Amino acid sequence: MQGMSERQYAAHVGLSRGAIQKAKAAGRLVLHEDGSIDAAASVKWRAETTDPSKTTKAPAPKLKPVPAAAVAAVGDTLREQGLTAPAVGGGTTFLQAKTANEVLKAQERRIRLQKLKGELVDRARAETLMFRLARDERDAWVTWPARVAALMASELTAALGNACEVEAAQMQKVLEAHVRAQLESLAEIQPGLG
Repeated sequence: MQGMSERQYAAHVGLSRGAIQKAKAAGRLVLHEDGSIDAAASVKWRAETTDPSKTTKAPAPKLKPVPAAAVAAVGDTLREQGLTAPAVGGGTTFLQAKTANEVLKAQERRIRLQKLKGELVDRARAETLMFRLARDERDAWVTWPARVAALMASELTAALGNACEVEAAQMQKVLEAHVRAQLESLAEIQPGLG
């Protein structure tokens, strides 16, 4: 056999065997003396004689558009790992998306393992505990002047002697103003504590 069989030629040009049989019967293929198909000559002759308007091209597969948020997430993940991320609007390759997916799965497994080991805590619970701690500390500071003012006033009076007397109420007002100023500056740094 000098050339290709109908099946071999059909696979070579991407057509069905039936289409090759029709073309052979219509004399649109170049054949060798033994009836086998001369592939190179047949492809060339078909290209020269085929009407382009009558050829059917395989339709391009319909691809769903990828949401911009997903593409941005892929880029963010790649950048976090020190890999090159696609330019904005430049498109993401399948390899980049697959790499980002594998990185995210590894991160998720690591977090799950850290939770199982007890290395991670629930954020909402930690925030609640920190809020309670901050509130208790604030309440201790707010009530401190009332408890300490009288004691400080008597100590100051004793230190200054009989020449000057410090009233407990005046000392409490001074201390409360100082604590209030400290709490306000703390509230600016950490909102929600006041």
